[in-house]
Amino acid sequence: MMSDFFISTAYAQTAGGGGGLSSIMSFLPFVAVFAIMYFLLIRPQQQRQKQLRNELKSLRRGDRIVTAGGVVGVVQKSRDDAAEVEVEIAPNVRVLVMRDTISTVLTSTAKPANDAALPKK
Repeated sequence: MMSDFFISTAYAQTAGGGGGLSSIMSFLPFVAVFAIMYFLLIRPQQQRQKQLRNELKSLRRGDRIVTAGGVVGVVQKSRDDAAEVEVEIAPNVRVLVMRDTISTVLTSTAKPANDAALPKK
């Protein structure tokens, strides 16, 4: 009776044949989760970064920008080969901002979201 306590009983296992298909099926959920993560999270973020890089390359005078610190300003001077952009943050207050710290470009042709159409008189 004491020997039954120390010796575990052996259970029958299935044969190892045909394991190729089952291993692929067990790996399939991981592939599906990665595909969902890629199309819902990674790819849209890459597209936004690419769009921001293109907007930063084409900065011109009069564009409204938002820096990573939340400062809103209007571009006064921008050169393609320079890492700095001169931005006016208040009347007659101009600062140099690193191009990499610009998080959003609000172009001068874009309409702000909170402005409603002017009523016709």
